[in-house]
This record gives sequence, C-alpha cells and structure tokens, in this order.
Amino acid sequence: MSAVVKPQSGPPSAQRPSPAALNAAAASFAALTDRLDYLSPEDIDQVRRAYRFADEAHLGQLRNSGEPYITHPIAVAAQCAEWKLDAQALMAALLHDAIEDCGVTKSELIERFGAPVAELVDGLTKLDKLRFNTREENQAESFRKMLLAMARDVRVILVKLADRTHNMRTLDDAPREKWTRISSETLEIYAPIAHRLGLNQTYRELQDLSFRHMRPWRYAVLSKAVSKARGRRRDLIQKVQGELEAGFAAANMNVRIAGREKTLYSIYRKMEDKHLSFAQVTDIYGFRLIVPTVIACYTGLGILHQMYKPLPGKFKDHIAIAKLNGYQSLHTTLVGPSGVNVEFQLRTEAMHVVAESGVAAHWLYKAADPAAATSERLGAKWLQSLLDIQDETRDAAEFWDHVKVDLFPDAVYVFTPKSQIMALPRGATVVDFAYAIHSNIGDHTSAARINGDQVPLRTELKNGDVVEIVTAPVSTPNPAWLGFVRTGRARSKIRHYLKTLAHAESEGLGEKLLAQALRAEGLGTLPEDDADHQQVWEKLLRFTGNRTRAELLTDIGLGKRIATIVAKRLVALMGERGEKPDALMLSRERFTAHEAVTQGAVTLDGSENSSVRFALCCRPIPGDPIVGYLGHGEGLVVHTGECGVGQRLRYKDSERFFAVEWADDPVRTFETGVVITVRNDKGVLARVAATLADAEADITHVEMADETPQDSTDLRFVIAVRDRTHLDAVLRAARRTSSVIAASRTVPAP
Repeated sequence: MSAVVKPQSGPPSAQRPSPAALNAAAASFAALTDRLDYLSPEDIDQVRRAYRFADEAHLGQLRNSGEPYITHPIAVAAQCAEWKLDAQALMAALLHDAIEDCGVTKSELIERFGAPVAELVDGLTKLDKLRFNTREENQAESFRKMLLAMARDVRVILVKLADRTHNMRTLDDAPREKWTRISSETLEIYAPIAHRLGLNQTYRELQDLSFRHMRPWRYAVLSKAVSKARGRRRDLIQKVQGELEAGFAAANMNVRIAGREKTLYSIYRKMEDKHLSFAQVTDIYGFRLIVPTVIACYTGLGILHQMYKPLPGKFKDHIAIAKLNGYQSLHTTLVGPSGVNVEFQLRTEAMHVVAESGVAAHWLYKAADPAAATSERLGAKWLQSLLDIQDETRDAAEFWDHVKVDLFPDAVYVFTPKSQIMALPRGATVVDFAYAIHSNIGDHTSAARINGDQVPLRTELKNGDVVEIVTAPVSTPNPAWLGFVRTGRARSKIRHYLKTLAHAESEGLGEKLLAQALRAEGLGTLPEDDADHQQVWEKLLRFTGNRTRAELLTDIGLGKRIATIVAKRLVALMGERGEKPDALMLSRERFTAHEAVTQGAVTLDGSENSSVRFALCCRPIPGDPIVGYLGHGEGLVVHTGECGVGQRLRYKDSERFFAVEWADDPVRTFETGVVITVRNDKGVLARVAATLADAEADITHVEMADETPQDSTDLRFVIAVRDRTHLDAVLRAARRTSSVIAASRTVPAP
C-alpha cells in the first residue's frame, strides 16, 4: 500500500517528526470525527478504539513526505466515511496496514475488534501482496482472489480503492521511478473496477491522477488549454444557466443546476482515439440538472428541447434502461447559444448519489433509509455474477477471461491451443494474434484455425475463440495484411519486414543495373568490395553522397541514382588505377543491332517481388518484348515494347530505360487483361468463368459493362497466365464456348 520509512538510528532530534507533522496527526482524527455524524455514539467509540490501536502500532513510522504514517489510514477512513461505510469498514480502513507493517496478527485483531473487522483487514492485506506482473497466469489468479473478495464483501475493494486514491493523491512524494508503474496499474486495474462499481467520482479522479503522473507534460499543456477555454466560455455558461433557471421557473419546476466539466484524461483519450485537436473537442462543458422525481426528468427534457434544438442521435435514456453498474440519467446534446453544442444530464437526487458513488450508495441509502429497496439492488447483480462464474469454473484464466470482458468491454480475450489467454483490441485479426505471440510466428504465418475450423487470415477474433496458427518456413508477410491488422505491434513488424526486404531486393537489383551499365562502358565486372578496391569505392561514395556501398546499390535499385552516371564515374576512377575499358566489349555493347536488347540485360523470372513492378497499363507477360524504366524511388517498372505509356516515358527520359529480358523458366504466373464479348444469354458468365478455370487461368478480377442490356456485352477479366503461349490457349478455349462472340487480349492505350 503506502511506503513506510522506518525510524533510523542517529540523534533523537533526527527521529523527531516536525511540528507540522505532529499538528497534522493531532488534527486528522478530529477531522474524521466530523464526518462520522451518521454513526451511533457506540460505533464512533469503536472507530476511535481502532484509531488509537493503529496510531500506537505505526508509532515512529513516517511516510515519504515526512508526515507520521497514521495520516494515511486516517485519509483512507475519511474517504470511506464520504461513502457512509459502516463502522466495521472504517475500522478496517484505519487498521489496513497493521498486519503488513506492524507485525500485528489476525488473531489479535479478532480478539480486540471482532472477526468481521479482522476478516476485512486480512482481505486487504492479501490484496496488498498482489503484484500485477505481466505473466498472465499469475495475473489471472490475483484478479480471481481480488474479485472473489469483492463478491464476498464489497467493502474490501471499497477500502482498497480509497487506499489507492489517497496514494495517488500523494504520489508526488514517492520516488519518480515508481510513478509510471503505479499509475499504469491504477489506470488499467483499479480505475476500471471503480467504474464497474459505479464509483464515477473516484473513477475520474484515478484516471486524472494517473494521467498527470504518466504524462506530466501533456497533462500540464491540456490543463492550461482547458483553463483558457473555461475563461473564454464563462459568458456562454452563465447565459445558459440563466436561461435554464428562467425556463424551469416558468414551468414551476424545482431544479438544481450544476456544471459538468470533462476530465483531462477523457479529453486526452478523445483527442487520441479520434485524432482531434483540442479545439475540435466540443463537449468539454455540460450541465447536470437534479430534479425531484423521475417524471420530472422527462418533463425537464421537454423543456430543454423547447429551449434549444437537439442534435439527432445524441439522446440516451439510461433511466428506462439503466447501466449495469446502476447508473441512471437522461443524456441529450443540444445546440446552445452561438451554435455551441452543450450536453445536459437530467436525474433525480437518488440517481445522482448512485451516479457518483455507485455500489457505495448501498450504505448511503442504508444510513438514510434502512428499508430502501435500492440498497439491496445496487451492484448486487454484477457481484453475484462473479460467484456464479466461480461456481462454473475453477480455472483462473477462464474466470479472468469472463471478468475482463466485463471490466474492459473494448478488448477481446482469446486462447492459444495450450489454454493461455491473450488480450487484443476489439476488431483484432488472426494476424494480430500471431504477432502478439511472437514476431517470428507472425512473419511465417501461412494459415489459421479458430475452434478447429480453417479460417482466412483476415478473420476478426471473438471472445473465447481458441486460435491456432499454422506457420511455414517459406511464408513471409504480405503487404495486404496492413489493410486489416489492428494492433500497432503487428503493423510495425510487417512494415519493418517489408522495408528490410525491399531494401535487400533493391540492393540486388541495383547491383544488376550497375553491372549492366558498366558493361556498356566496357568493364566486364563490378569492382569487388575488398581492401584492394576500397579507395575506389570511397571516392565513388563521396561523389554520390552515400554512406555505404549497400546504400548506393539500394538507391540505384530504387531509381534514386542513375546507373549510367554512376558507371561512368566508376570507369573514370578505375582508369586512374590503370584498368582501361575493353574495346571489344565496348563496341559490342554500344553498337549492337538492337539497342533495346543487349547482352547485359537484366533477367526477370517473377521472383523480384517489390523491387520490380509490372506496369498495369500494359500488364506484360513472358513472351512479350519488354523494356525497363527506372522510376524515381519506385524501383524498376516493366512495360511491353508497344505500350504507349512506356514509349512516352522513353521519349522524355531515355537515360532511365534499361534492357530487360524474360528468364527461360519464370517461377510464377503473371496477370494480363482479356475482353470477351458474349451474347446476353442466361448463365453465360458462369460458363465463361468455368472455361477459363478449365484452361488453368486464375481469374483475379472481373467487370461487366455498365450500359443498359443489349444483345451482347463485354466481360473484362484480369487473369493470371504462365506466358503468351498459355494466354493463346486460354483465348482459343474461350472462343469455343457457346454464346461467346469474340475473345482477345486487352490492348494498352496508345
């Protein structure tokens, strides 16, 4: 719970607390007794006895701030008194560190204060020993104990939340290196539990305190912005408040009007999640109207809608359908003065108490009216459900799965085949799951099974799914995965792999292009990257501005450097060493009969991946005459010889064209377009598609003409074929199909 500073050896003056600390300790219980007016005199005496015992037990212990340690239990008890908890809970709050820090035994507490108080203190002590680490099985078991303690006696977690709240309020006194761990634990664990129990005031405070210590600079900037906005909108708020008071007075309705300001953390989350600037967050301020009865809530809503125009889709009735934690209110967003959107909440006094104190309202109502039915209802459903789940399963991970789904509705919890639980954001896919396990598994994912059934890799996961990843050594990340993965980890790993792969491929392509350009200058081979040629490469890199040989070759492969210019400079540097161009090679390369196809052409077999692109304007396939254009930063783009786009580029930028040729045995199929003219007969599309499939052509895209139905229509396909011979066979098969009038390859634009 709170850090304890033990008395240190030294002169008596060093151990004596400061006068200010002594005054704080003396005044603390007096301040607490002022809050206990709802208890009987006998109960107050019991609480005072617990205070004296705790004060004696913690004597000589100091907090990090230098105050006597007893100020912390007093503050925790004061928070519990705000919630009107009973005397036993207040006693437990005062004694909650006695077992842990002072060597007091449970049996001693039973003897002095009774079994119920001792059980509460023991439950709090066990909670304090929980360390929420990253190992899922330990975390699952820890939460099971915590939540079952809540289900058996919710006062345990209420005192724990009060304890955590005071620790967060005084976190500035703790060592700075602990801020992030304690704040993240508070934000991820305690704040959601406070929210689930309906402790909205505590929930908001824990979020803001965690935000302030985790992101101090962002907190300070946002706080300043909100203060400025508050000043700018003071006139607006006062005007709306005046109009509200006048409107409700005219209707003879009693109403209590309170301002509502969005917390800094919720503003920050909204800006982050929706990528908004501060100026775009319009619902920072709002109004809360407290009216006498439920009927008055709906009447008040009518008055508001007469005064201001409502925004469509921004009305929520949480009175008719209460939230699971007991929260009830009417919410509506209206267009206020100057066109500013303002949110209004309408509720009764009883609803307001529940909205702010949640399950703690059980004791608030009990204090005011022991017979109130609400006191038996609040929070009981969820707490009872924990016990029901525990009865159904003794498996900690499964229990945790159920509870986390309820506590964190924006997350999805799935299982590995070995029953380990994995938490992922809602909308996460199989690929996200694979990368969450290990980046190596994600990189080699080839298939997946959910609950034993084969599924596509883009399948979204659902709570409770058992996910099995199938890997293969030859599988690599696909750029298409970036279109559906949800987690930042998966996205960054895929991008890193593709970037590394693209650079490696571009380096290989650059080496081929530079070697080809050197042959055109009369040098048969690229100089080795060895000590003998080190000076040549250093001079060349100074000329190009690159840091390494690999970076230079990558830039050539990406089109950022022109291979012919680099080759000319390299030939000049080699000439300084006495290595002259080969005259025979020079004449053969430069004065070949067909300049587009030289003996040094880059050979393409389809394995080049991202470093080589086949132009979509003409879709070249093996057998076509082809040319290569080295685009600016986009690698080598291959066009057919007769492609109009390629010819225009060659006319404008001829030095960027390189000779390319097909390998004898390409390793994959290539896409090309075909247009098939058919009569509009029934089932003709199915027949044509079946014919193409029978001819071993994969259909990757199909579209039909948009015009009104005629006697005939054009079906445009993009199909994958091995080469031109295969394409000719596919077209012949298509022409033989019934209802087909003509079939041909799509001709590129001139």
